[in-house]
Amino acid sequence: MNWITNYVRPTINSLFSRREVPENLWSKCPECGTMLFHRELTDNLQVCTNCNHHMAISPRERFKALFDGGVFGEVSVPEPVVDPLQFRDQKKYPDRLKGAQKATGEKEAMLVAEGELGRMTVVAAAQDFSFMAGSMGMYVGNALIAAAERAIAHKAPLVVFSAAGGARMQEGILSLMQMPRTTVAIQMLKEAGLPYVCVLTHPTTGGVTASYAMLGDVQIAEPNALICFAGPRVIEQTIREKLPEGFQRAEYLLDHGMLDRVTNRKDMRDELITILRMLSGLPPAVAGDLPAPDAESLAPAATDAPTTGEPQS
Repeated sequence: MNWITNYVRPTINSLFSRREVPENLWSKCPECGTMLFHRELTDNLQVCTNCNHHMAISPRERFKALFDGGVFGEVSVPEPVVDPLQFRDQKKYPDRLKGAQKATGEKEAMLVAEGELGRMTVVAAAQDFSFMAGSMGMYVGNALIAAAERAIAHKAPLVVFSAAGGARMQEGILSLMQMPRTTVAIQMLKEAGLPYVCVLTHPTTGGVTASYAMLGDVQIAEPNALICFAGPRVIEQTIREKLPEGFQRAEYLLDHGMLDRVTNRKDMRDELITILRMLSGLPPAVAGDLPAPDAESLAPAATDAPTTGEPQS
């Protein structure tokens, strides 16, 4: 037995060899290439601490950061008919749905929730771009209608976070029919006199932009979000001209009157509280609560008895 080969060398190699680092500990910013520690990125709401690039965030993570104490309840959504057109491309449509559900852990591309925002009841709906590109199918249409009906029933504002690649091709004309359906739902909110605020995130395109995503009383967008109907590449190929720098990005649309605000994700909660309270005719939100007074501070101060020695009448 060669003890140098079998014992000494493996021991030295184990001491000086590079340990494997789990892949999920670090994320690379797609904009600046900075390696970000996953806890730091999570605490910063998936926003790069170096260049402020806003990465994708799931609806549940967004709601946890939005509602008071991160507490919210899900609003049930009516289930549509699955695969009404029996659509198949490289895969069957039901197989694609199952794959997206397994990858995201969500039932569909939109999540509807209800909770308190600055002590005010608010209904919110958010799209998940990782679920089949957040495409708008019958379920998304049902979800937005359910959110509007819930808001009307509780006389609460509605906030929608859009992130979509457009209509869902696997549902054909039934997907396009969600544009007028969701538009009618927003009109119901307006007739009830309830605030409706749209927060457009990257990317918001196609039929979503052409319907509920651009009908808000106030239009807010996250920085550098792509917001359009047809993408810049399609427009360039059609008109055969070079588009301006930053065309169809949030800051460009803000400069040209298509948006009201461009707000960082970390400031979105405070921004929404202020806007929703203004639209609801409520006073400004309380920034903080003073501690309740203790029993000693509430008791009347004791007065010293006179020292004259004479009986008191």
